[in-house]
Amino acid sequence: MRVIGVCRFSYPAQGGFRRMHDSLAEREAYLYNDARMALRFWHFETLTLPSLRAQTNQDFTVLVIIGEHMPKRWLDRLHAVTAPLPQLKIVPTPPLKHRTALELAIKAELGETDQPSLQFRIDDDDAIGIDFVQQARFAHRRSGRFHQNNARMAFDFNNGFSVSLSEDGILMRPEFGHFLSCGLMVLFPAGDTKTVMNFGHHKLHHTMPMIVQPAPPMYLRSKHADNDSGDKFQPSGLIPADEAQQELLETRFNVSEDHIASVYADLLGPRGR
Repeated sequence: MRVIGVCRFSYPAQGGFRRMHDSLAEREAYLYNDARMALRFWHFETLTLPSLRAQTNQDFTVLVIIGEHMPKRWLDRLHAVTAPLPQLKIVPTPPLKHRTALELAIKAELGETDQPSLQFRIDDDDAIGIDFVQQARFAHRRSGRFHQNNARMAFDFNNGFSVSLSEDGILMRPEFGHFLSCGLMVLFPAGDTKTVMNFGHHKLHHTMPMIVQPAPPMYLRSKHADNDSGDKFQPSGLIPADEAQQELLETRFNVSEDHIASVYADLLGPRGR
């Protein structure tokens, strides 16, 4: 069984953004703006990477899809912060439709394997529970009789938190999502011509069976000024994490408020402005 995740990191796709641009040059200028890149790295380094680094089952791969013209300063930093995680592969990709780019990367990674695969998407500003891979593998094994007659199926860990980073720590709000991309793992049989990128995550339950697991908390979903998901995804109702939540962040996601503050000072503090 292969477990493969895919992450789009400031990739200048053709489409796939609510903010439209008239040319590739304009899109790259927007994506690679220093202030925006600092914000993306702040989230990537303090949420996404710690949660991947602490996975209790290390048998997985995450493909980090980037553009071919990322400025050297940021490309060097990306290689540096991902180097301790051999499961991460940086994949420079020409500008394609974003679903096509990610689909092709997954297919290239799978190759001619005769193994089924569990596939997931993770945004560069979100986090997953440290046992996400382990729990998805367990859910696959436990549902063996069921998916004998359902080659494709999905496992939805729908319990998590909306979060917003601040220079002092983290704001958060518990939530139960409805078929979100974070906390979602999709099973594909060996030789399948489709990938997780061929299906809209909000409509997966229209095309395949789903098993919903409401515990434990399995994702942190960021809200900030650079979200590309419209007004409905803007921060609201988030409050500072209390002591119990801070402990949960560390034990469930390997996320530390001290680390959040430290990276903020490095990237977005006085020197980064």
